[in-house]
Amino acid sequence: MKLDADWLRSSSAQRVSAMLTDAGYQALFVGGCVRNALLGAPVSDLDVSTDARPETVITLARSAGLKAIPTGIDHGTITVVCEGLPFEITTFRRDVETDGRRAVVAFSDSLTDDAQRRDFTMNALYAGVDGEIIDPVGGLADLAARRFRFIGNPDQRIAEDYLRIMRFFRFHAWYGDPDSGIDADGLAACAAAIDGLSKLSAERIGSELKKLLSAPDPAPAMASFASIGGLVQILPGAEHGALAVLVHNEGDRAPDPIRRLACLTGQDPREKLRLSNVEQRQFEAIRAGIETDMPSQELGYRFPDTSVDSYLIRCALGGLAVDPVQIAEIENAKTQVFPVTATDLMPRFAGAQIGQMLRKLEADWIVSGFTLTKQQLLSTIA
Repeated sequence: MKLDADWLRSSSAQRVSAMLTDAGYQALFVGGCVRNALLGAPVSDLDVSTDARPETVITLARSAGLKAIPTGIDHGTITVVCEGLPFEITTFRRDVETDGRRAVVAFSDSLTDDAQRRDFTMNALYAGVDGEIIDPVGGLADLAARRFRFIGNPDQRIAEDYLRIMRFFRFHAWYGDPDSGIDADGLAACAAAIDGLSKLSAERIGSELKKLLSAPDPAPAMASFASIGGLVQILPGAEHGALAVLVHNEGDRAPDPIRRLACLTGQDPREKLRLSNVEQRQFEAIRAGIETDMPSQELGYRFPDTSVDSYLIRCALGGLAVDPVQIAEIENAKTQVFPVTATDLMPRFAGAQIGQMLRKLEADWIVSGFTLTKQQLLSTIA
C-alpha cells in the first residue's frame, strides 16, 4: 500500500526527508499523520522517525539551512522547522525503564524496536517520502476495521504509561467503528489497571479528557470508560448518562469539550483537571446558567457567551426536547443592551437607591421582552 497525501508531496516534507536520507539515514513519517491520511481525516502534526541521533539531526538541519529546536532531546526529539511547518523528528527508541508516568529510553537503530514501544497498532504505521507503507505490527488490518488495539501485551503497554488508558478511549471515540464496539482485550486491561490513573498529573488527565470530549460523539466511549470506573477515578461524582442526549441536542454545533464537561459534573474541576483560566471561567458560567431558574430570555441576557450551552445541558439533564423558540429567544437576548444608565436616574436618586432602581427597571425591561424604551422605563418611576 502507498500513501497519497498533499502534505507528503509538499516541498517541506520532501526537503526534511532528503535532509536525512541524503546523509544515509532513514526518514519515515509515523503516527497520527499516517493514520489520519489513510482514514481521510485531517492531519495536524507531522512526526518523523529516524535512525539518526538527535545531535546528528541538529547538525543536518542547520547544514540544510533549517531551524532545529531541541524540544525533547533527552527523549530523542528535535523539532525542525521547514517553510514555516514544524516536523518532530525522533530517533528510533526502546524503553529501558518505565513507571507508568515517564520512560527512560535508549536510542536504537531498529525500526522494530521503535514500533514495539508505541501504544496502538494503528499508531505504528510508517510511510517513506515515496508513500510506501511499513506495517511492523499489523496496524493496517486494524485500521481497515477501525479497531484500536494495543501493540503486544495490553497490560504491559498500559503499565508503561497509564495515560494510555484514556488514550484508548479517546482514539476509539475519534476513529473506532461504533458498530463493532471497543476492543475487549484492551478494555479488560484498562479495567485491571484503572487505579493507575491516580498516578498521573492533573494536567495530563485534563488534556486527554478534553481531547476525548472533543470527538464528534464521545458518549459511547465515555460510557465504556465509566463502566470500568474511569470517570469516577478522575472526576468523583461525575455522571455520564446525559452526555449522549447533549450530543444529540447540539445538532450541528461544533463540539465543545468544556460544554460537555459541564454536562458531566457540577463540581469545580480546577484541581482535578487543571483547566486554563479561560476554560475555568467558561465552565463556571455554564454551570451558573444550568443551576439558575432564569427563563430563556434572561438566561441569554445574563450569560451571553454560554447561555445556549447551559440551555442545551438543562434539556439533556431534564430529558427535555430542545425548543427552537427558546433557542431563538436566547440568541435574541444575547444582543440586547439595557437602555437605562445610572446617569439617567440622577439627581432624583443617589447612592444605593440608584442600584436598586436600575435592577428594578432592568427586570421590568427583561419581562417585557426587551421592548420597553428608555422613556417608557423612566416614566414608570414614581
